[in-house]
Amino acid sequence: MVSFDICTTIAMKKEMYICITWLVLVLITSCKEERDITLQFEEAVTIFPDYQEVKIPYNIAPLNFSLSVPAEEAVAVFSSPGYQFEVKAAKQTFIIPFSKWKQLLKDAKGDKVSITVQVRTEQGWGAYPPFYLYVAEESIDPYMAYRLIEPGYALWNRMGIYQRNLETYQESVIYENKSTGYNCVNCHSFCMQDPEQMMFHLRAKYPGTIVRKNGQMIYLDTHTRKAGSAFTYPGWHPSGNYIAFSINNTTQGLHPEHRVEVYDTASDIVVYNTETNQTVTTDALFTKDQFLTFPCFSPDGNSLYYCSAPACPVPDSIGSLRYSLCRVGFDPHTATFSHEVDTIFYAQEHDRSVSFPRVSPDGKYVLLTVSSYATFPIWHKDAELYMIDLERNEGRYLETANSAEADSYHSWSSNSRWVVFSSRRMDGLYTRPYITYIDEEGNESKPFLLPQKDPAYYAGLMKSYNIPEFITSKVPDLSYPVFRRTRDNEIYKVQFR
Repeated sequence: MVSFDICTTIAMKKEMYICITWLVLVLITSCKEERDITLQFEEAVTIFPDYQEVKIPYNIAPLNFSLSVPAEEAVAVFSSPGYQFEVKAAKQTFIIPFSKWKQLLKDAKGDKVSITVQVRTEQGWGAYPPFYLYVAEESIDPYMAYRLIEPGYALWNRMGIYQRNLETYQESVIYENKSTGYNCVNCHSFCMQDPEQMMFHLRAKYPGTIVRKNGQMIYLDTHTRKAGSAFTYPGWHPSGNYIAFSINNTTQGLHPEHRVEVYDTASDIVVYNTETNQTVTTDALFTKDQFLTFPCFSPDGNSLYYCSAPACPVPDSIGSLRYSLCRVGFDPHTATFSHEVDTIFYAQEHDRSVSFPRVSPDGKYVLLTVSSYATFPIWHKDAELYMIDLERNEGRYLETANSAEADSYHSWSSNSRWVVFSSRRMDGLYTRPYITYIDEEGNESKPFLLPQKDPAYYAGLMKSYNIPEFITSKVPDLSYPVFRRTRDNEIYKVQFR
């Protein structure tokens, strides 16, 4: 009898649990608002940022966006082949939950996500045509490094190099200048997207170059009497044993059309050996007859690309100053150069000037910024991205990625599938980072703005993103180590060979 009572009690409790669970589900279902979609809008929905029909990596942070049309209420329905969820807008803004977004992209990898925005108006609920996010098979490097700076460049105060976790919204410091007297910091660069091998310059107070290799950091005095100026624009050799630098006598001033115009009165190229603390060069790279700048090694390390223009009096002749893209062989075992120089892009034939050559890590393409003249195009409205297929020796403008405003500095991801570049397309004043997908045939997708937790973030940011660079992992905060070396005057003089 006792056994029977125990079994009966257990059965009753189980039945009660099922009833309670059913009741909770009924209550949840009854509380969920049923939307009767009576209106079907023909026009596409307007959102900011414009993420419609873009291709994205499967490990990117949620692409939160705001609705640009008035609505009393709004809901976005996210659908992949096997997963769906809804997000209700708060003050016209859709904040996508991380866990649901991650599951959505995992399910849609190699496929697409459909997003349908539904709004409540005075006439009832209506739905816009769905738009799509195309989810690539390839991931993106998890971090991006950049400098934040006021766009004038003539004056500054607080300045730094920062990094953003692309899989979240977390931003952290690589170096801030408040520890070294608010000096200028610029031209950060990484060896093959490796955070353990990087460099950047300090200007004004404590001038010098910081080189970090395999976690060890040195502080260099790169100004030599023979060179006449300190190291400027860098390009790492894939081995990490060399860094090519241009040495530029740079001048900047106001311009009636471009706000700021920057040009070189002289510039040459040297290669710095990170093991011996010496530099090497050759007659083709160190001459008064040419302006030479923006060196970039090929991924195999056997070629050095650079920009070259006939020396001329500036600023008087700046309107006719156009740089070609050249290439010279380099032997990393002997640190010597070949005697032949190849011209890849002839400035005079195209009536255009090239800057920022960057070869894709797979060695297939070189990406350039092309503008009407000179070599500092970030304020030139006609600045556009141009890519050359090195196997076919064919070039073309990235029409899908370019805009009516300046599209300039760019860098590749480690897998050669993603490019980040600086663009002023948002307001014509501030550069913002845009990302585009490059397929194996060299075709680009519609670029998308680096996502932020709050889509209104960029409207309130009074600084430009400068030199966006992909990196494969996080860099520690180097502010104190840099401060200690400048404080203790731990600076090494570079030897010019």
